[in-house]
Amino acid sequence: MAEEEKNTLVEILEEHNPIDMVKYIDFVSAPQCGAISTFSGTTRDTFNGKTVVELRYEAYVPMAIRCIKSIHIFLCQVKMELGLGPVPVGETSVFIAISSIHRIDALDACKFLIDEIKAIVPIWKKEVYANNNGEVWKENSEFLQEKSIGGRLT
Repeated sequence: MAEEEKNTLVEILEEHNPIDMVKYIDFVSAPQCGAISTFSGTTRDTFNGKTVVELRYEAYVPMAIRCIKSIHIFLCQVKMELGLGPVPVGETSVFIAISSIHRIDALDACKFLIDEIKAIVPIWKKEVYANNNGEVWKENSEFLQEKSIGGRLT
């Protein structure tokens, strides 16, 4: 477990702190690893025909970090970062970098990690629309799926 902790870095940034992707790619770089895979979640400009201005993220940070660290991925290095507060269109809200010996493991781990984060970690997302079209708290489909099949969340 101590080796796994050393190879895993989870950070949740307060508002107005941009995600430094190069820093996290450098963190996961290792001579024994032949692949680095990344996932960058960005704010899109529309949803269901409405113009999106920004997403706003909130989290219970200590619990969110514990939940993310409890998702076990046994690879060379794992780095995950989430930004809190407003995230305008085109900006990155979540970034994951994972290295492994072979590419398929790193690619699969990126997908697994973002799906697990969306399903179990206490992070809340509000979508804010242009032209006084309001704002909506969003439920992740992964969370609803986990809940409906009687998974960890029930």
